[in-house]
Amino acid sequence: MTTGHATRQAHETQDPLHHRRRMLTGLGLAWVGLISACSTTPVSRPAEPAPRTPVPYNTVRNDLALFALSLLDTPYKWGGRGPATGFDCSGLVAHIYREGGGIVVKGTSAELGRKSRPIARSALLPGDLVFFNTLGTRHSHVGVYVGDGRFVHASNPRTGVRVDHLSHRYYAQRFEGAHTLLD
Repeated sequence: MTTGHATRQAHETQDPLHHRRRMLTGLGLAWVGLISACSTTPVSRPAEPAPRTPVPYNTVRNDLALFALSLLDTPYKWGGRGPATGFDCSGLVAHIYREGGGIVVKGTSAELGRKSRPIARSALLPGDLVFFNTLGTRHSHVGVYVGDGRFVHASNPRTGVRVDHLSHRYYAQRFEGAHTLLD
């Protein structure tokens, strides 16, 4: 003897119309799912950063920056004016300008500050000078800007000639200005 449940199952499997309804219902649900998936809000992507304004190519500026970078790790020496003896900050600037750009520059960092023309920090280009107050006096330290917020300088006897970021906390707090001897 069959129960009501078994009788219903036997009847459903034999009724082709019922089978079609179930199949169409399944397809209908799949279709609704597909349509709703296609109509969902697309995932937003972050905006592309605005392209940088290209800096015009300037052979002298680029040569100064490349020459400055070639002197990394040269020893520091107070009063030093060459790679054989080492550099202090103003000696490094004088050497970079003479050898990298054929420009004779002399003087202490303070004198370089007086001889050069102040420019906006946002206008810095490779080869420009950046000045800092590291000893409690105006323009007591100078470096050569090489681009991307970085500058090369003769830091101290422990580290020698190195590259640093203008945004580095120590230098950002002591930054006095950007100057140029070019153009």
